[in-house]
Amino acid sequence: MQIDLDFADRHVVVFGGTTGINFGIAQAFARQGARVTVVSRKRENVEEACAALGQFGGQVNGVCADVRDFDAVGRAMAASVAAFGDIDVLVSGAAGNFLCEAKDMSSNGFRAVVDIDLVGTFHVLRQAFAHMSKPGGVVLNITAPQSSIPMRFQAHACAAKAGVDQLTRVLALEWGPAGLRVNAISPGPIAQTEGFKRLIANGAGNSGDSNANVPLGRLGSVDDIANLALFLASPYASYISGAVVSCDGGGALDSVKPTLEAAGARATQTNA
Repeated sequence: MQIDLDFADRHVVVFGGTTGINFGIAQAFARQGARVTVVSRKRENVEEACAALGQFGGQVNGVCADVRDFDAVGRAMAASVAAFGDIDVLVSGAAGNFLCEAKDMSSNGFRAVVDIDLVGTFHVLRQAFAHMSKPGGVVLNITAPQSSIPMRFQAHACAAKAGVDQLTRVLALEWGPAGLRVNAISPGPIAQTEGFKRLIANGAGNSGDSNANVPLGRLGSVDDIANLALFLASPYASYISGAVVSCDGGGALDSVKPTLEAAGARATQTNA
């Protein structure tokens, strides 16, 4: 179900907006009449995303940039603004991840995820500030449950996303007086996404059953995240800033369950 919100004549820029959750967010805003700019590192992904978004009849722009390159991000912002004007909604969603135990992780591997997820988020927000509509602009960072829930094989992502959460809160403090709202969305297990295939389905969480720790009993959908993004960018959320909003079916509430069950099993074996 799509929320009926009107973003006509508003400029939405989505970094990482060519695939997965971020593309779903770009698609949702396009459906609601926004002028949408998607930014990604790979030109072929940008071209495919623009073609798909164009079917909704709105204005679509695509720009190539690597979020690890501060100057390239600045050029992408300038190109976006030249095409569609100041930015009303900015979504920073570029991310990288892989499974690896900390003792086996190289310095380069750790740094790669931190550079994309955390440093990249800073680059995007820092370069966007001068181009944001003030007052009334909205920033949405895409974080992850790893920011507050420790997960095996995810030391790099846990550290990076924790930084994204704090960056969200600090910039809400600093940019609020300019009339900008800064929030973050923390998706739970979202079906049919690359992150789900790589991490959850391969056992990166605390349970092999991806539904086991979701009180609502189902995986999330890209639409679930996109609808939340629409809400947070809308006037309905005009007094929400500095929030990290989970969209996970309540999964984070039950994150300790597998650990407790394992501890109980060990205690049973010891007492047997």
